[in-house]
Amino acid sequence: MLDEPRSGRLTAWGNALLAGLAAPDDVAQRIVGRDAVHRITALPGENGPVGLTLGLGRLRALGVTGLRLALPVAGHPLGLSGPPDFNDLALEAGEAVLTVGALPLGLVPEVSEAGPAGDVHVEVEWRCLPVRDAPPADVPSLGEAERELAEALRDATAALATLDVAGAGGPTAHAALEAYRARAARGREVLAPGYPPRAVRVLELAQRVAALVEIAGDGHGAAVSASQIAARSELLRPVERTARRAQVAAYNAYVEEAERRRP
Repeated sequence: MLDEPRSGRLTAWGNALLAGLAAPDDVAQRIVGRDAVHRITALPGENGPVGLTLGLGRLRALGVTGLRLALPVAGHPLGLSGPPDFNDLALEAGEAVLTVGALPLGLVPEVSEAGPAGDVHVEVEWRCLPVRDAPPADVPSLGEAERELAEALRDATAALATLDVAGAGGPTAHAALEAYRARAARGREVLAPGYPPRAVRVLELAQRVAALVEIAGDGHGAAVSASQIAARSELLRPVERTARRAQVAAYNAYVEEAERRRP
């Protein structure tokens, strides 16, 4: 996962807006990023698609106090709470945002692209649907996520070295990772105002681990035989799962902190 998920940007900067810590126009710009336009459809009280600024304002008026991230994959509905119809859409997209507050809603991005390579016009439509008011699936605490990440990175590095494939220690993967980190650092702010420093630390580590998994899985390094490729995939699967869980924990830390402070 070398790019920040759109649902992550919506979660982080939407929380900053709901808390009054960022201006609406700045929040919309942060969420849109390099895309052309984002709209929200099927929002309660609206007859058609609306822009992000109006849409987030409507969510706040409906009693939404926070946003949570979900990053599900097949067999692992991470961050979801149902119903099945919504879960299926989120699983197809690989991401979603769930609201916290008086009205349980979910937002799933539908992305459309047009134009030649290098000049692609990207539009995102956030489809709004009702969800169950239930705890999200399999989301760890920040402390739990941080411990799991450290263990996963250590174990994966040792095992990849034993398998003689490119992991954290392979020079080709190292070069790819450094290129990723340089690209990610340009003009990018991790999370948004209002997030605890620990969440920033966990997200940065989770993104690094996710990058290592993706780079190693793309075939950098010495593994060429079918058995080596199978061994690599088996090793990386739980590491990727740990990285996804940690990313969700980091993005959801604002809501968790707010709930702990509530009397």
